[in-house]
Amino acid sequence: MKRKKGFFSISAVAKMFSVHQQTIRLYEKEGLITPKRSEGNTRLFSEEDVNRLEEIMYLTHQLGINLAGVEMIFKLKKQISKMQKNMNKLFDETQQELDKEAEAPQQAVKASARALVRIKSQTKGQRNIQELLPAPEKAEKGSRKEHDNSVENWEVEYDDD
Repeated sequence: MKRKKGFFSISAVAKMFSVHQQTIRLYEKEGLITPKRSEGNTRLFSEEDVNRLEEIMYLTHQLGINLAGVEMIFKLKKQISKMQKNMNKLFDETQQELDKEAEAPQQAVKASARALVRIKSQTKGQRNIQELLPAPEKAEKGSRKEHDNSVENWEVEYDDD
């Protein structure tokens, strides 16, 4: 079940803040608050309206800001909120792109690892790799060297499946 939101009359709100009803009407006329209206055109103040009115009262009575300043503050707060939402959205999109970019090298490493495992499994049943290489030539008798120290390049070919 949803709880019904309560509404306050202008007289109740005026008593809450110890101000004249005309002051509240002025704030409405200036566009600082917009209470709902009943079918009989009675102002109905929601919790949000009361909170906003509390903020207006603080800015005007405690800080001495005029109504034009209060209006500017509310506009700036709205712009800041909108910009913050846009920045959060941009940060989320950037994070998703970074995650995708970080995933690509991980996938490449996994693919390489699978290829190495496949190669290893193909050679497992075959003879030892040393047996695949030709035997070094025997040294001639009377030669000072027992074998040739030159380096030979060996290529091992694997079937790509």
